[in-house]
Amino acid sequence: MSDCHDGCNGSRREFLSGTLKLAGGAVVTVIGASALASSSSGPTSAPIPGGGEYDWNEHLWAYLVDTTKCIGCGSCARACKAENAVPDGFFRTWIERYAVGTDDSHVDSPNGGMDGFPPVQVGFVANKSFFVPKICNHCRATPCTQVCPVGASYRTKDGAVLVDADSCIGCGYCVQACPYGSRFIHPATHTASKCTWCYHRITKGLKPACVTVCPTQARQFGDLKKDGDPVRAVVEHDRVQILQGHLLTEPQCYYTHLDKEVR
Repeated sequence: MSDCHDGCNGSRREFLSGTLKLAGGAVVTVIGASALASSSSGPTSAPIPGGGEYDWNEHLWAYLVDTTKCIGCGSCARACKAENAVPDGFFRTWIERYAVGTDDSHVDSPNGGMDGFPPVQVGFVANKSFFVPKICNHCRATPCTQVCPVGASYRTKDGAVLVDADSCIGCGYCVQACPYGSRFIHPATHTASKCTWCYHRITKGLKPACVTVCPTQARQFGDLKKDGDPVRAVVEHDRVQILQGHLLTEPQCYYTHLDKEVR
């Protein structure tokens, strides 16, 4: 456990004051009703971003990946790092390479795929190989917001799952709860960090950085409330897949041509 840094605030102190150490070393966290209410997976009542020019009630964002188009170039991961100042060794988005045989498979993601993929030898006959981009799935029933003891992790009315860095106490509960491995504790701020769909961009009418730079349009971003939106058309009329659907988290990141080996 690290010492408190300059970012300490009332939320951190209130949370720590609610932690009781019992005899034998057991620790019990006492969470008030207000914290439990704010940590629900429903949309937040936080101020609308964009200075009132953006109305999040008019949008419902979704992400779409066509795995047949991904070439593993790493442009998306590099753009994400540059746009969001992602620290070295951590990733808000990454690419996985799959080599699949009849009885075995191999998965790797060297440096998150940021530098591309060097040739690799596997100890079996690979019948197929492909790349799969990964990001935060911005789930509707997200477990990360449910376990946050101070309500720092929340879902906006337009469907993005975000982290309020000023409220986050860096406990790491959300990192452990995420079934997709898409969160990490930032080594400098000591708060939870993740893909935001480049929220600072989409609220200004721009696409996420990773979508903008993808040379094959393997990544797409759209509005499920907008008539004629290409992503909405695919989600409504084509056969799309989601990751780990059995967990009932209702991801808003959809895939086409997703292989059964991908988890």
